[in-house]
Amino acid sequence: MKYRILVAFLTLVFISACSSDNSDDSDNQPSVNKNLNRQSTGSSANDLLSDDVFKSMIIELVYVEGFEPTETAINNFVTFLNERTYKPGGITVEKRAIASPGQDVYTIEEIAQIEREQRQYYNTQNQIAVWAYFTDGEADTDSEADNTVTLGTAYWNTSFVIYEETLQGLSNGPLEPSRSLLETTVINHEFGHIFGLTNLGTPLQSSHEDSEHPKHCDEEDCLMYWATESAVNIANMGNMSSAPELDPQCIADLQANGGK
Repeated sequence: MKYRILVAFLTLVFISACSSDNSDDSDNQPSVNKNLNRQSTGSSANDLLSDDVFKSMIIELVYVEGFEPTETAINNFVTFLNERTYKPGGITVEKRAIASPGQDVYTIEEIAQIEREQRQYYNTQNQIAVWAYFTDGEADTDSEADNTVTLGTAYWNTSFVIYEETLQGLSNGPLEPSRSLLETTVINHEFGHIFGLTNLGTPLQSSHEDSEHPKHCDEEDCLMYWATESAVNIANMGNMSSAPELDPQCIADLQANGGK
């Protein structure tokens, strides 16, 4: 069966939060405002790209048991970050498994609630924190009628989810890309949105936003092109040795916003 595969982004904004979400003063640790990691997608692009405020980055990579991403994809992701960001203090990955929440389908709000319950790392004075979640089950936006599936969603300023079970079902088979290649492509694409691409918080330096697919690049070879993970490209990716890269216009946008 052919699918049109969606790599989505979604912003969740909450007007209020309980006091326990705002700070954690235990063990004499500095106050942590968790809401700073629950802002709109792309709003922390400069903080992620530059070293003006945050000198290092920590990636809290959490996966449901049995759905761990490949080490190759993780390494490729860190390389992608190092190529585009100024973090003299380094980029660290903290990886751990959790039990399945026990659902077959997840709304993005349910994904966000899992983060609220499980996330351990938040921004500190010098370190910006990112939550990367690899889940079982599928997105509630998947549609058999339209033959569409969602592989990933960037939903807050430092948060994204990869639907790893769905991704595994579309890789490592005949005429399909390798699992690590598809993981790398989807992870980097989602983080491109967190970087504020395209016109999602990082200002455009040239006109290259796809008018028919907003917040995506109009260059077909770019990582941020809307059809990067389309059904057509799944077969094409089977012959690829590496994930698509950002085109020069997207790179110029990031450089103007504090990145490399």
